[in-house]
Amino acid sequence: MKHRSPAAVLLLPIITFGIYSLYCVVATKSEINDIVTEKVPTAWLLIVPIANFFFLWKYAAGAAEVTRGGLSQGAAFALALLLGPIGHAIIQSSYNKVAA
Repeated sequence: MKHRSPAAVLLLPIITFGIYSLYCVVATKSEINDIVTEKVPTAWLLIVPIANFFFLWKYAAGAAEVTRGGLSQGAAFALALLLGPIGHAIIQSSYNKVAA
């Protein structure tokens, strides 16, 4: 996993009107797919209603596997779904612990 600043993951979506959040999810999805056995599906599902929940659930499963249980699938799903950029900053902090 690439080391990214959680502050950047939190603040850049505000400056870029949310575009950086999409970029960050797609970039980390690709990195997750390189590491885990169960692959995260295409990020195009983020723009499809209802299917975006499926994408976030699979993304959370990948996050749980990458962090080796440091972040559960349910917690990662709730963070990404309910807190948006704040949740992604917390998830990125967990990724940074693994990358170190």
